[in-house]
Amino acid sequence: MTRVVSLFLPTWSTDQLRRKAGDAAPPAEAPLVLIGRDGNRRVVLAADAAAQAAGLRPGMPAAKAQVLVPGLVLQDADLSADAEALNRLAIWLLRLAPVVASDPPDGIVIDSTGADHLHGGESAMLDGLIGRLAMSGIVARAAIADSWGAAHALARYAARPIAIAPPGHGQAILESLPLQALRIAATTVAGLRTLGFERIGDLLAQPRAPLTLRFGPEIGRRIDQALGHAAEPIEPVRPPDLVEVRRAFAEPIAAAETIARYIAKLVVQLCEQLEERGMGARRLDLICHRVDSRAQAVRVGTATPVRDIKRLTRLLCEKIETISPGFGIEVMTLAATVAEPLERRQIISSLVEESVSDISDLIDTLMNRVGERAIYRLAPVASDVPERSVCRIPAMAADTGAGWPGHWPRPSRLLAQPELVETVALLPDHPPASFTWRGVRRRVKRADGPERVFGEWWKRDAELAAVRDYFHVEDDSGECYWLYRAGDGEDAATGSHRWFLHGVFG
Repeated sequence: MTRVVSLFLPTWSTDQLRRKAGDAAPPAEAPLVLIGRDGNRRVVLAADAAAQAAGLRPGMPAAKAQVLVPGLVLQDADLSADAEALNRLAIWLLRLAPVVASDPPDGIVIDSTGADHLHGGESAMLDGLIGRLAMSGIVARAAIADSWGAAHALARYAARPIAIAPPGHGQAILESLPLQALRIAATTVAGLRTLGFERIGDLLAQPRAPLTLRFGPEIGRRIDQALGHAAEPIEPVRPPDLVEVRRAFAEPIAAAETIARYIAKLVVQLCEQLEERGMGARRLDLICHRVDSRAQAVRVGTATPVRDIKRLTRLLCEKIETISPGFGIEVMTLAATVAEPLERRQIISSLVEESVSDISDLIDTLMNRVGERAIYRLAPVASDVPERSVCRIPAMAADTGAGWPGHWPRPSRLLAQPELVETVALLPDHPPASFTWRGVRRRVKRADGPERVFGEWWKRDAELAAVRDYFHVEDDSGECYWLYRAGDGEDAATGSHRWFLHGVFG
């Protein structure tokens, strides 16, 4: 089933204008709107947060906006600059899915079919998208639905800041939304309201013929697109330096064997172009354009730059089962959306030196089945605080260059969070004679320590003053644990002096 993400940037144009204006921009507290022409009228095309709070909305006549908000700052819109910036953002979002396109003037549409599991599910994918944009200073709302029209409507009128329509949702999710959510002309919306229509549900309950006779076919077309009854193809954006090959068919193809055969031919052509540039593919996007104007996309990634024809062909062919050809595929495109320089390595054949095993092929297979985030390895981080001394890095990434201290042993299992334990100690600064963890009391047979750990110097003062004394203890059954006391055992300002279990040896 097709799943489409609509990204809505409510203050995109005005924020872009403020950034470009720099010091010449009006004060942030001054309401700002962008003005453009809709026929012979000057209307509001976009409004910043202050203007929206004052009740201004896109589509409102500029003269009315000036009357409603004294001191309103009007700026002529630079539509070409906004479109270019929106296109650059769409190119950046190609990391999310193979099919991404700008949706002017304030949106982006993404065909996320089959890509959500690579990002932890639909909810995690949208949360991560909104969070990344927020860190870049861009306020956004996003929605996902079965069609472009439904996702577009939810993103603008229901997302807070995200909205997820269940697969196969039907028309129920649209019924309560306002008429303008259908992407119909403002004059048509005004005419419908004159007749008493306020919500999309009011239109869905009416016969089509009278509406078409009075307002034309636009209303019916937009309703069909929102319900997924009419195709609305998404023309994906493409970077100017993209390595891409294309194959059009005189007769549509549908058999899996035929798709696999042409995938192999496209991979050969793509690798030839990559070789000319000295590049290797890190991510491949295969887009199959069907005769019904729908697109089926397949994405595979590699842990290292690859130009091996057999390997890339196999990775793509493993995804053929996810392609629904419908009535046939008429065009196939294959692009290396991420390519990196490929280092040439000399194959050493020696009786003395043993060649290092290359497991990148296995890593590629696993990451394309379970997702890139699920395949990783642990690496040390330059931090004395144990829970911060480990990080996840890609399976084939270079070492971090950091190391763990070698003078004190570290447990083989470090708990995600230290767990509070009850202890009995002879003296406050001595290791415990016994401790109770998860309801089981354990007597300490021997202990080694303390290893004193301080907070990082660049952290806040309260953490800098904190002290942990770690002890390696063994109970009477031979099991070894890593305990610490929050404090130095003497000064109350250094910690609570409570005991915690942080790891298990062996």
